[in-house]
Amino acid sequence: MYKRPIYPLLLKRIKEQRRFIQVLAGPRQTGKTTLARQLMEEKGVQCHYATADEAVPKASVWIEQQWETARLKMRGSKQRFILILDEIQKISHWSEAIKKLWDEDSNLKLPLHVILLGSSPLLVQKGLTESLAGRFEIIPITHWSFVEMEAAFGWDINQYIFYGGYPGSAALINEPHRWSSYIMDSLIETSISKDILLMTRVDKPALLRRLFELGCIYSSQILSYQKMLGQLQDAGNTVTLAHYLKLLDLAGLLTGLSKYAGQKVRQRSSSPKFQVQNNALLSAQLHLTFDEAFKEKERWGHLVESAVGSALINGSKGKGIEVFYWLHHNREVDYVLARGKQVIAIEVKSGRKKPFLSGMEKFGEEFNVQRKLLIGDAGIPLKEFLKIPVEELFI
Repeated sequence: MYKRPIYPLLLKRIKEQRRFIQVLAGPRQTGKTTLARQLMEEKGVQCHYATADEAVPKASVWIEQQWETARLKMRGSKQRFILILDEIQKISHWSEAIKKLWDEDSNLKLPLHVILLGSSPLLVQKGLTESLAGRFEIIPITHWSFVEMEAAFGWDINQYIFYGGYPGSAALINEPHRWSSYIMDSLIETSISKDILLMTRVDKPALLRRLFELGCIYSSQILSYQKMLGQLQDAGNTVTLAHYLKLLDLAGLLTGLSKYAGQKVRQRSSSPKFQVQNNALLSAQLHLTFDEAFKEKERWGHLVESAVGSALINGSKGKGIEVFYWLHHNREVDYVLARGKQVIAIEVKSGRKKPFLSGMEKFGEEFNVQRKLLIGDAGIPLKEFLKIPVEELFI
């Protein structure tokens, strides 16, 4: 079974002497449960695994029952023992229960390691910050990269551009209708209905769905909130749209990139640049086969730019790197990476006609830029660029 590059890091942290609650948080179908099951097969490690992903909601007493089971199994064991709780966010008051039991073990010096898995980052983060401060560390589980899809399934760059990075969909790509249905029903609909609507108050669920669809259509493109209001019925106001876009971002679906300005206040007030976090979310709604999309130069260029944006977003998570865009009058920089005072400007040559001219020179006049990168024609080949870890661009 293929093991993601994140696996050695997870195993290393478990084997360290310092005890933290390891939290694997990320979108659905990105391999969190698979990582946990691989740990259960690791030599020198014993595990107790339990999931709260059932039709009937569980009470917090379920956590205590699983914890006590792990404690009993750990007795007399000379190996490291791990308690793995999956879909933890589905249990009400889960963070308070975890805190109580973790503190009990700490006081008694019981060396039980705990891993929590959650597919609703919004609720996981809320529980961590409210009750478990100082007791946890998050390991972001992101959408799969081109390197991972190539290693696991032998995909080429064009397959990755169109089909994105959902490992569970790899077996269906030769059946276009089944593939798109899987993405739409098992991933998009489930993420929206279960990870957002059931877990968070949303007054206008139909609007949230339409905003997601609009964001996919315009992925890698800038769209002002005023234009969104014009295209969405019953849109309310820009505050509502910004809030729903944030929820979609936290669910691992759609991000609204801010304009780089060097000042946080100005960034928040900018028009967002829509960006899907996985190109499958875009391709599945095109109603085109891979071959049909590839033959349309404008459409394919759109997919290429979106693939670069999604790779930058996923590759930046947990590494102190932020992703922006930049626009001044009719001059644009496709993507801007910022880590502290270090800034990298990225332009993507995809063959698609763009509404704005290159703003690389103008951007360099206004900001201190460490690197100016051109991806595609006459620059770094896309396949090569997508194999470079984002943090290595700053070296």
